[in-house]
Amino acid sequence: MLVPTFLVLFFCLRGRAGLSPHFLQQPEDLVVLLGDEARLPCALGAYWGLVQWTKDGLALGGERDLPGWSRYWISGNAASGQHDLHIRPVELEDQASYECQATQAGLRSRPAQLHVLVPPEAPQVLGGPSVSLVAGIPANLTCQSRGDARPTPELLWFRDGVRLDGATFHQTLLKEGTTGSVESILSLTPSSHDDGATLVCRARSQAMPAGKDTAVTLSLQYPPVVTLSAEPQTVQEGEKVTFRCQATAQPPVTGYRWAKGGSPVLGARGPMLEVVADASFLTAPVSCEVSNAVGSANRSTALDVQFGPILQAKPKPVSVDLGNDAFFTCVWRGNPLPRVTWTRRGDAQVLASGPTLRLPAVGPEDAGDYVCKAEPGLSGLGGGAAEARLTVNAPPVVTALHSAPAFLRGPARLQCLVFASPAPEAVVWSWDEGFLAAGSRGRFLVETFPAPEGRGGQGPGLISVLHISGTQESDFSRGFNCSARNRLGEGGTRVSLGRRDSLPMVRIVAGVAAVAMTLLMVITGVVLCCWRHSKASFSKQKNLVRIPGSSDASSSRGHEEEETGNGEDQGPIVHTDHSDLVLDEEGTLEAKDPTNGYYKVRGVSVSLSLGEAPGGGLFLPPSSPLGPPGTPTFYDFNPHLGMVPSCRLYRAQAGYLTTPHPRAFTSYIKPTSFGPPDLAPSTPLFPYAAFPTPSHPRLQTHV
Repeated sequence: MLVPTFLVLFFCLRGRAGLSPHFLQQPEDLVVLLGDEARLPCALGAYWGLVQWTKDGLALGGERDLPGWSRYWISGNAASGQHDLHIRPVELEDQASYECQATQAGLRSRPAQLHVLVPPEAPQVLGGPSVSLVAGIPANLTCQSRGDARPTPELLWFRDGVRLDGATFHQTLLKEGTTGSVESILSLTPSSHDDGATLVCRARSQAMPAGKDTAVTLSLQYPPVVTLSAEPQTVQEGEKVTFRCQATAQPPVTGYRWAKGGSPVLGARGPMLEVVADASFLTAPVSCEVSNAVGSANRSTALDVQFGPILQAKPKPVSVDLGNDAFFTCVWRGNPLPRVTWTRRGDAQVLASGPTLRLPAVGPEDAGDYVCKAEPGLSGLGGGAAEARLTVNAPPVVTALHSAPAFLRGPARLQCLVFASPAPEAVVWSWDEGFLAAGSRGRFLVETFPAPEGRGGQGPGLISVLHISGTQESDFSRGFNCSARNRLGEGGTRVSLGRRDSLPMVRIVAGVAAVAMTLLMVITGVVLCCWRHSKASFSKQKNLVRIPGSSDASSSRGHEEEETGNGEDQGPIVHTDHSDLVLDEEGTLEAKDPTNGYYKVRGVSVSLSLGEAPGGGLFLPPSSPLGPPGTPTFYDFNPHLGMVPSCRLYRAQAGYLTTPHPRAFTSYIKPTSFGPPDLAPSTPLFPYAAFPTPSHPRLQTHV
């Protein structure tokens, strides 16, 4: 009890007398690697008392060898005030806060933190040391570092000494807050070139700046890597070409497939393909697809095929208004590119070169067909021409067509031709007192028909016809206008109606032929009458032959005279005998018809009606169609009747002759006289006698 008190008083007195105790050197924070030696320095001045160290506040003791702490001791010259703390080997439990204390002087150093570093262990790559990957498919490589490394290590990826980016870091903590494990995930998409590559995962920390490495080798499976070549690459159309398809793959190649322009080439299975080049190979490349267990890959190549021009887009017809520009486009394909020229059909002058033709401010004269031409290629093949029509929209062009002359009071027909683009809204006929576009109006009727195609580019054609029924004198003197209108204007022309003569040559010839036939028939009948008369031996019964063309009144009168057998002045009667008439069972005379019914036989009387013209002349049956309407035709038989033998003539006034038989025209006697013809007023005589008498080998006349 007295000793401590004495010591306190001693130091107090001494401090008052000199320097007080103080730290010459205090411990500082220290980082030491696990297993190494740690040294914490402590030096005191003006103090020779007890010095001790504490660990996290726990006193380690005042002795120099620190009993109970086998790895701890204090070193230095105590007389000089040196009291350093040593720890060897340092362990994790040594990591704490240490103080150096001068207990008798009441001095305490600042706390010094001892940090124990634990170096990381070598990392581990999952799936290593050889990792199997598939080329082209994204994959993750995982590197882990386990153990109680302090501080937490950093995991890095390297390839050929170059750090790889794109890795993600993940740390797992234990319940106590200490590090459990860390891992790093590297994401990559390998290619076939990565096969056999070595990647390094490095765990690095402050405890081990150089770090520890773990290497992994990549073993890749990849689809085929294809190389496609063509020999030769540039060819003329029609030449042979060989394609070769080479591939490397892991695992090995299992098959080949060829295609052209996306369509499979049937029968091609190996690494080589032979073809005959044509123009399609320029735009439809050839592809080779190679497969293995992992996948497939293909490559394609197009040939440089030289070929002649081929028409790819024809020029289209163009319709342009008058004064505007016209454009044509024509596309030819060839290798090398063909030279294209433009001309007008029928003209060798080159208007333009290239795929487009421009015609500025077109007029009606520009309408027509234009030709786009391409010259043959180097091989002499291909080439050709294509054409398109230019239609110039303009006012209608109206042209009068030939119209046949017409008779007075007869039908007439006038025509006009219309070409127009756009098509005319209407075609109108006009004259003095009116107009007509379609349908009928009084004596006029209009019809419209499509016309044959005109000159190229004129547009569609129409033929408009004006029909006139019952022409009048005024129709031949006035003009008729044919006009047409469209949105661009109007066009027209004047059409005149020609007049035809009353008796054209055709009708004259036809009339002469009709008269000649009638004469021949009459003469033949007279000749037969006379011939039968010379052979007659039968009864003197009278048979009246009626000559065709007589009026009904004449026929009736002749019939009455036949029945009565008497009358007034009937004229001379010819009596003939018939030996070829027989009696039927009833005793009636029956005439045998040698014409088999060709002539109408009535009982035993054959009547051939000639008619009775006013004044006693002969009237021919129908009027000639060639003469003017209403004009009767008369003929003087006197010059011709004198050529036949004489016969007894009973009556000639009414034109009735007595015959014994229908074939009785064997003889004829010239009548004594004929009555003068009763002509209509102002009717001229037609000079039939001016024509020669026709001779026909045979004449048949229906009666």
